[in-house]
Amino acid sequence: MDNIYLLMVIALGVLAVIDLVVGVSNDAVNFLNSAIGSKAVSFKTIMIVASVGIACGALFSSGMMEVARKGIFVPGNFMFDEIMIIFMAVMITDILLLDIFNTLGMPTSTTVSIVFNLLGAAVCIALIKISGDDTQNYSDLFTYINTEKAKQIIGGILLSVVVAFSIGALVQYISRILLSFHFEKKAIWVGALFGGIALTALVYFILMKGIKGADIAKQSFDFTNGLTIRKFLESYVLELVAAFFVFWTGFSYVFMKFFNQNIYKLIIIIGTFSLALAFAGNDLVNFIGVPIAGWQSFEAWSGSGIPASEFAMDALGKKVPTPTLWLFLASAVMVATLWLSSKSKEVLKTSLNLSSQGETKERFKPNFVSRGVVRGAIFLSRTFTAITPDILSKRIDIQFEKPVIELSKDKTYELPAFDMVRASVNLMVAGILISIATSYKLPLSTTYVTFMVAMGTSLADRAWGAESAVYRVAGVLNVIGGWFLTAFSAFFAAAVVAFLISWNVKVMVPVLLLVTAILLTRNMLAHRKKARAEKEEDSIIQAESSSVQGVVEESADNIRAVVSRTSKIYTNTIDSLAKQDLEGLKKSKKGVKKLNDEVEALKDNIFYFIKNLDESSIGASDFYINVIGNLQDMSQSLEYISKASHKHVNNNHLKLRFNQIKDLKETEQQLKTLFGKIKSTFSERNFENINIILDEKQQLLDKVNERIKKQVARTRTEEDSPKNTTLYFSLLLETKDLIKATMSLLEAYKEQQ
Repeated sequence: MDNIYLLMVIALGVLAVIDLVVGVSNDAVNFLNSAIGSKAVSFKTIMIVASVGIACGALFSSGMMEVARKGIFVPGNFMFDEIMIIFMAVMITDILLLDIFNTLGMPTSTTVSIVFNLLGAAVCIALIKISGDDTQNYSDLFTYINTEKAKQIIGGILLSVVVAFSIGALVQYISRILLSFHFEKKAIWVGALFGGIALTALVYFILMKGIKGADIAKQSFDFTNGLTIRKFLESYVLELVAAFFVFWTGFSYVFMKFFNQNIYKLIIIIGTFSLALAFAGNDLVNFIGVPIAGWQSFEAWSGSGIPASEFAMDALGKKVPTPTLWLFLASAVMVATLWLSSKSKEVLKTSLNLSSQGETKERFKPNFVSRGVVRGAIFLSRTFTAITPDILSKRIDIQFEKPVIELSKDKTYELPAFDMVRASVNLMVAGILISIATSYKLPLSTTYVTFMVAMGTSLADRAWGAESAVYRVAGVLNVIGGWFLTAFSAFFAAAVVAFLISWNVKVMVPVLLLVTAILLTRNMLAHRKKARAEKEEDSIIQAESSSVQGVVEESADNIRAVVSRTSKIYTNTIDSLAKQDLEGLKKSKKGVKKLNDEVEALKDNIFYFIKNLDESSIGASDFYINVIGNLQDMSQSLEYISKASHKHVNNNHLKLRFNQIKDLKETEQQLKTLFGKIKSTFSERNFENINIILDEKQQLLDKVNERIKKQVARTRTEEDSPKNTTLYFSLLLETKDLIKATMSLLEAYKEQQ
């Protein structure tokens, strides 16, 4: 039996590496969001700065490891075998949960995940102990759980959502009023003052998160009057902040005045470093705290000679330093993941889209809650405007006027998501809040803080306008809902896994590890397949040209893409209908939905397309609108065909007759030939072939009409299924509309030649 615990320790070590990978993929958004969103410096520079911050933070994080050992439960009330079950259940559940969120591209909290995993597994094992002991009842559960610390941690995490959003919004609003969007034209002393405040906050934050946790902080020097560095930092807060403010304000002035450098870029670089350091220092416990506690538990028990079921884990209640080598190895894995992970880019994209100053492709759909929140915000805004003097309102509005940035036509979509003032505020406020939490040794969720600060500054910066607010609020609510889902899922999943392991350790540990490996591999392959499919698929692009000829050229690629995808979906739908293949029909429905969304995005972009046109090319708008209208008609006909076919098979109606399937297959082959010719014409830009294709229009329509008449005759004599007849007529009529929309598209191109 002893060998199983050694194997569990080894398994915990392997799981620690995997957890580091999935954890960093999720949390990279915390410290990369502001720098990448503002495009203050190059991506390579951002990554190097973040890597250094992670490495430093990991080496200074030893103190936070106590949370995994005794922050949630009372270790002395559990035996060694029970502790190992708890730790194994926590790691398995944590990895799977985070990987699912990464695959979905949703930022969640690794802190919340680990806290509720520990809580769920500990509660489960405690209940098992109580149920098997006649001297205890279920009210004794609280003797096993560190309820005060758990409440403090959970309360701090939830409070951080409200506090981070509110303070982020307030600081950004004040900063924008003082600096405006034309901050680079402000007097040097204004930038120097802002730089002094921001850099003071960030440097003090680095000291609190970094040096305070290092071994050097335990030493005393002459200038500390016998105090250790740590005690000195804690005892002279106001004096240090004042000295830092004077120094950094002076430094910022010299930096801008004599070196002619942008102080906001420096703030963003230092801020990125500080948040990366905070992430590693604060969140490393989430990934390796449990495995290290497991290893230390095994080390304490292995030489005792006491059976695992009788060895109380009082040792975990003591302060045990984490070996520096472990911290170094963890930092190496984190840095490597930062550079190599593709899933982190998906999570980052979600955060940037929700905080973008400009228009983006909205990922989330509005719901009744987001609409209600927006209506309430509009009411409050109007009330505030009504009670604010007109002169003051006008002055405030001037500060929020966005500069018109002249870009060449090919650079239109390369603007940063937000400016450097907002990026600086994001980093400064997040740093201050996390440093306060760290001083109280609370494993605050850096994800909650950084995300909610970013959302608060977005709101205050008027990034959520009438055109985007309902979508952005829906997105924020989805992310917050995901956080609560993380908590509930982590608690119950860890409890279930702990119960399964306790049932039979030797059997269930290998089985659950195998299941974990299979699920992780499946998610990884699915993610790669999705990324590959998106790269290979014929994607629809938004027109960026400002001339008629340029729009004609760009639209040709869109037509080729839509025709190619329409042909595949139509063929798959008819084949799946003939075979009664429900999965194939579901695939067709998904393909149509994606096509519809992309065509809808083209339609949503018409405003910006027209604004981008040259005065001499206004005629291009008629052509472009006509093209989009025909593409939309094609996708809508295809949508009806796929939905009707899916509904028929899903409702288990009778299979179409042989003659009906034969006629539909002939129609499908003719359409496939037509679409092949169109695809070839637009790929090779042989637009002279359009006339030849158009000549076949009536011939195709006549064949469809002929099949409709044949079905009418069959219905009068031999057809006995009204559902079959309805479906067949519907498919042929929509196919006629699909042909007409396709031909209208070609006629629009013919007119431009």
